[in-house]
Amino acid sequence: MRNPDTSGERSREWPRHGGQPGPLLTRFGLAPDTPLLDASANLNPLGPPAWLAGWLAQRLQRRPLALAGYPDPEYREAREAIAAEEGVAPEQVLLTNGGAEAIFLAAALQARERPGSLAAIVQPTFAEYARACAAHGLPIRSLSLAPPAFDLDVEAIAAGLGEARLLFLCRPNNPTGTLVPRADMERLLMLTAARGITLVVDEAFIDFVGGETEDGDEALTPLLARFDHLVLLRSLTKRYTLPGLRLGYLLADAETVHRAAACQPAWSVNGLAAALVAPLLADGDFARRSRTWLALERPRLAAGLEALGLVVVPSRANFFLVRHPAGQEATRRLLPALLRRGVLVRHTESFAGLDGGWLRLALRDAADNDRLLAALAGALTEAQEEGAGGGAS
Repeated sequence: MRNPDTSGERSREWPRHGGQPGPLLTRFGLAPDTPLLDASANLNPLGPPAWLAGWLAQRLQRRPLALAGYPDPEYREAREAIAAEEGVAPEQVLLTNGGAEAIFLAAALQARERPGSLAAIVQPTFAEYARACAAHGLPIRSLSLAPPAFDLDVEAIAAGLGEARLLFLCRPNNPTGTLVPRADMERLLMLTAARGITLVVDEAFIDFVGGETEDGDEALTPLLARFDHLVLLRSLTKRYTLPGLRLGYLLADAETVHRAAACQPAWSVNGLAAALVAPLLADGDFARRSRTWLALERPRLAAGLEALGLVVVPSRANFFLVRHPAGQEATRRLLPALLRRGVLVRHTESFAGLDGGWLRLALRDAADNDRLLAALAGALTEAQEEGAGGGAS
C-alpha cells in the first residue's frame, strides 16, 4: 500500500529528483533545518575542482564582458574541447544547458520531424524522458526491466517497440546502476536501424563506469560513425559537481546535430559555463583522483551494504539501488528512519515499476559512506526490534 498523500499541498508531494530534502522532512514531521548527509543526489564528492572558485573570480575581474557580453552563439571553444575529449568532429557536438536540455531537444527534434510519433522508454528510469515526450506531444510506451537484476534483454525490447520511432535508454541506468554491454548496444542499434527508430542513449553517468581505468571498450562514441540514428546525451554536472551551472552536450552525426540545434533557443548556455568546459576537461589530475575514488569506494560500499543484509543491484555507476529483504513496506520505512538519523537517500516512489520498494544511495567519500552504513545499520536494527516487539504483544 502506498504511503498516504492526500493533502494536495506541493510541500507534501514526493520530490521528483534527488537533493530536495524539504518535502521529505515535511512529510515525516522533521524540522526543515535538520542537518543532513545528502546521499540522494548522484554527484562526485571530489568536486567542484578546487581551482574553480578562483577561475570564476579572475574571469569576472579581468573580463567583465563575461557577464555583459553575449556568448559565442556557436560555442566553438567548448565544442572543440568536447570533440577532442570524445574523439569526434566539433560538428557532432551540441552544447546544452545541462543534460536535461539535451533530453528535451531529442524529444523536440522527434516531434518536429515525426509529429505525434510513438516514443518508447526503458523503465524504471529517469523521469525527464517521459516529461520531455509529454511536453512535445509524443505518446509513450513503457518497456520494463525486471527486478531484481534489471538486465536488458535486447530481443525482448526490440519486440516490444511496436510502432515506436524513438527509444530512450539510460546507460548506466538511473536508478538501477546497470550498464548494457556495448555488444548488446550494437545489436540494439542494428535492430532499430532496420525499423527507422532513433535511439537516444543518455550517458549522464558514463564517466563513473570505469573506476581506475578508462574502460574505453564500453564507449559508444565510435558507433556514431556507423549508425546515424544514434544520439548520445552527456552531462558535465555529475562528473564535476556543477548542478548549478548546467552543462551538458549531445553527440550525433553532424546532420542530426544541425537539426537538433534548430530546436534550441539562442544562447541557451551562459557564457561562464561555456568558457568553463575546456579547463574542466583539461584537468587530468581531477579525472585521475575521481577514478581512484571510484575504484576504492564503490566495491567497499557495495560490500558494506550486502553485509547489512540488503538486496543490492550490482552497479556500474556512482550509486546503488537497494531494498530491504523483507520487501516493499520494510524498504519504505527505512526512508524516514534514515532521515531521523541525519541521512537523506533517494526514494523511488516516482520511478515506474519501483513504487517506493527500493532506495537509491549515492556513492560518497569514505567518511560519508561510513556514516551512511552506520545509519542503515541503526535503521535496520530499529526495524528488527520493532518487529520483534510487535510479535511479542
